[in-house]
Amino acid sequence: MIGCRPVFRTVLLILMVVFSAGITAQDASLLQGTFWTEGTVDEVVERLVDTLSDDQKVAQLLLVGWPQERSTPELMRWITERNIGGVKIFGWNGEDIAILADAIAGMQEASLRTVNGIPLFTATDQEGGWVRHVKDGTSITPGNMAVGASGLPYDAFQTAYFIGAELRAIGINMNFAPTVDVYVNPEAHVIGPRAFSSDPIETGLLGTAYFRGLEKARIIATAKHFPGHGNAGGDSHGMLPVIEDDWETIWNRDLVPFRMLVREGIPAILSGHLSFPRITGDNAPASISPFFKSEVLRNRLHYEGIVITDDLYMGGALDYGRSQGWGFPEICKQAILAGNDMIMLSQTPEFNGEIWQTLSDGMKNDPAFRTRVEESVRRILRLKILYLRDDDRVPLFPDGAEARREMVNQDAREFFLDQAGRSITVVRGSSIPFIPDDGERVLLAGKDRDFFRIGRSRYPNADIFSFASTGFYQSSETDRIRFSRLVDEYDTIIFLLSDPNSLQVLEGARSVPDRVIVYSILTPIYLRELDWVRTAIAAYGWGNESFETGFAVLRGDYVAGGTLPISIGEEVQ
Repeated sequence: MIGCRPVFRTVLLILMVVFSAGITAQDASLLQGTFWTEGTVDEVVERLVDTLSDDQKVAQLLLVGWPQERSTPELMRWITERNIGGVKIFGWNGEDIAILADAIAGMQEASLRTVNGIPLFTATDQEGGWVRHVKDGTSITPGNMAVGASGLPYDAFQTAYFIGAELRAIGINMNFAPTVDVYVNPEAHVIGPRAFSSDPIETGLLGTAYFRGLEKARIIATAKHFPGHGNAGGDSHGMLPVIEDDWETIWNRDLVPFRMLVREGIPAILSGHLSFPRITGDNAPASISPFFKSEVLRNRLHYEGIVITDDLYMGGALDYGRSQGWGFPEICKQAILAGNDMIMLSQTPEFNGEIWQTLSDGMKNDPAFRTRVEESVRRILRLKILYLRDDDRVPLFPDGAEARREMVNQDAREFFLDQAGRSITVVRGSSIPFIPDDGERVLLAGKDRDFFRIGRSRYPNADIFSFASTGFYQSSETDRIRFSRLVDEYDTIIFLLSDPNSLQVLEGARSVPDRVIVYSILTPIYLRELDWVRTAIAAYGWGNESFETGFAVLRGDYVAGGTLPISIGEEVQ
């Protein structure tokens, strides 16, 4: 019987984990692989490393997307035959949370049925505010810049916790948040309201609180976009932004939030496709730069968590790869050699295609590549053990129907309404509160239906001017002409400013500054172009809560207490 004791202890440990995590007894058979055996974290990691084949080690470095709501046969083959490290949920996967939760349960079950039983990272981008990849039923929050406007770590913590609770119900265990880019470039449109602030320390404090909120929900937080996207004039989704900052600048600005989060134990960091030629001496993006991974993160910051690339199919990575004469498989290999622990692929690779052959051959024939893979596998496994084996882990087998029920959280709704209210900022207030006189002609102008609906509830007799063009960067000539012809017909125009398109249209009212109230949403950066505007408020979200509280300030229901989290030049209060 003495020889049976290790087996008995292992079975007992598995049963304790099973029942404490709310998994039924019939699921106990799924927790039988090496991942679930007894031992310290380091002992289990080394046991797994000794057990995994070379191909399984390489596969642990892959974070793979798929093209539809339900999982595909090709993706399931990657899971069952190679035990890949994780899956990435994009917007096209998150239109129905019940389907998504059931798909995640099926993928986790397949992963646990592999010989080692290693669960998947299930990752998404659910930052709050503007970026919300899982849309069905989840909260539309005021966003990071609203948190920056209130300046309260409590708001960052609670925002992340409520977002994390929703992800947890769906079975998503990793969130690519907080976004801790320091927003200093007005042309950084892709960041905008996703940033907390233009102040590095404020960004770091709020980012740390956000990390703790996700931690409370047991979601793996992932700080991004290392080493900082806030001074990039371009969008790395479509091209490789070149940032001409020197080392001292980014160390004392962009890297401050990451330095703070590393000291606090952030478990994961996502690297951006951003070029810093004055620092590296070449045009390599930070995502494929050994300097930023090995020298900065590992040697100077002593970071011990995992590093994940942004999607390698983004233009920022592809542009550089082409300039080096690399095909896409080589980009993947070089990203690993540069020090990334996982590479994100928004498209499911062909099972035995060139990407796989390049990585598999590198493991067999390239000693430097093998060393890198071995290092990364240990970090990945350690993180999975810390987050996916304990009693309070994100459920491995979420139920779609239950997930939908858990999206209805009155506490979350009340918090986000209060938080939106705390963030509203009066930038220029000569006409606040605005209560129209009898017979006063009021126009609501913009391109958001909720703005019109809620605005009409507060100003029932207002007319509506809705843009024909809903583009972001460029307005239509039709909208500009139509609006400029309307301005003289109204006593007051409440204009929704949200992007360069609406900024261009608003110029049609320059001749009547006393008649204009600008209602800025998302980033208030466009107000810097409007020194002629005398009344302006800033909200930072685009959900009902942000519109309701903004109009409440306009009506004089309460005095706004938010402050601008970024500089827009000479503000007139």
